[in-house]
Parts: sequence; C-alpha cells; structure tokens
Amino acid sequence: MTTVDLTLENFDEVVSSNATVLVDFWASWCGPCRVFGPIFEAASEQHPGIVFGKVDTEAQFDLAGSFGIQSIPTLMILRDQLIVYSQPGAVPAESLDELIARAAELDMAEVRQEMGAHRAEQSA
Repeated sequence: MTTVDLTLENFDEVVSSNATVLVDFWASWCGPCRVFGPIFEAASEQHPGIVFGKVDTEAQFDLAGSFGIQSIPTLMILRDQLIVYSQPGAVPAESLDELIARAAELDMAEVRQEMGAHRAEQSA
C-alpha cells in the first residue's frame, strides 16, 4: 500500500476510519526525513492492513502544530484514534517493524484504562 498524504482536511477521517495509522511528520529539506522516507514507504508495502500517512510539516503547518511537532522526522502511531507512540528521529527498518508489532499487540481497553487513570492523577 502506498502512503497517504495527510492534511488538516482529511486527517480526522483517515484516523477515524482505520484501526491503525502510522504518521510520518516530515519536510523536504530535512536530511533525516529523506533517509527515513524510503524505510517508511517499504514498511507500508509490508503491512497492507495499516495506513501509512505522511504530513508535510511545511505545507501542513497547522496540523503539525496541533500535535506539538517540534522536531522532524517524528513518527506517530495511532490505534483506535489514540496516540500510542510518538517520538522524533529516523527509525531503522527493524525498529519500525518492532514498533508496528508492539502497537498491534496492545490491549486497547487496558490502554484506555491507563490513560483514564493518568488523567485522573493529573487533575487531582
């Protein structure tokens, strides 16, 4: 599967209609982004049941800003519309495959419960 260009206009629809979405926040002038791009593309071919989206931070400044992206590339993984991973830096292919496998293994009911407990702690 090829990657999807994510924009402010289609982001919510793509995330809400797919169980797992990997997002690469990038820019054309970014050297590490150019290194990570082919790795991300190759992974999209190996995992056809997952949506791989790319956010050009230059063209989609508001979208990148809404996630507080300050360093690129940043890889984000969403499962069931929840961010389960977000880290800046280019990821080697082996590590990307491992992250995808770990995200697939998550018990999302448990993740939601932990997030609720964390929010309750912060508001206390």
